[in-house]
Amino acid sequence: MRNRGSLRIRLLIGAGIALFALVKYCSSAEINPYTGKKQHISISPKQEIAIGLSSAPQMAQQHGGLYPSQQYQDLVDKIGKKLVDNSIAKQSGYPFDFHLLKDERTINAFALPGGQIFITFALFSKLKNEDQLAGVLGHEIGHVIGRHSAARMAKQDLTQGILSGAAVGFDPSTAQGMAAIANVINMKYGRSDELESDELGVKLMVDAGYNPESLIGVMEILKAAAGPNRTPEFQSTHPDPENRIEKIKEAIRKYKK
Repeated sequence: MRNRGSLRIRLLIGAGIALFALVKYCSSAEINPYTGKKQHISISPKQEIAIGLSSAPQMAQQHGGLYPSQQYQDLVDKIGKKLVDNSIAKQSGYPFDFHLLKDERTINAFALPGGQIFITFALFSKLKNEDQLAGVLGHEIGHVIGRHSAARMAKQDLTQGILSGAAVGFDPSTAQGMAAIANVINMKYGRSDELESDELGVKLMVDAGYNPESLIGVMEILKAAAGPNRTPEFQSTHPDPENRIEKIKEAIRKYKK
């Protein structure tokens, strides 16, 4: 009887922890003015900006610092500014800042919350023209105005709350199984964010006068860089480049004037 009572108490406490996390998540719903989609966001734009600014130096250091060419940095700044000034990104109020990283091995670009955007020289050096660079930067601006990092933080808080409740109320193996399921779900959300940023990138390119079809060329570069042994889509936070190309073509038909 004592064991049964103890189990009941653990279940109630676990359920309470999970319910609190769920209520907190559901109460944070809002409509993103730039995508028109409902999101769950638990931090303010000011907090996003602060997180991005405080994290930027460390991210640059992880990639060997900034690339030592003012000419190339000026080009990145010029194209980034043109994309922001001629699009919905300007209305967001985020202080966009663009960084060309010294890393000559890692083909990558990424954005921190609040407008800090990075591209490695490894990717920069493979781009064939300014339109492709605009495609890369436009995609990353899309992550910022899509508030994908902030939404991901809220999802992680929800996941952690539910898993904490499961760990209290159930045996460890059950909690581990739920963690595996949560990981798959969060990867699916990651792929959705990438596709949304591709579409936003196309819109930003069109609004700023760049050729959006150049973004397809960027996908070909990423596909070639990944090689034949790339991670299957269902195991990755990024969609397969072929699927991204199809979605980009749809966005071009939607936005190209």
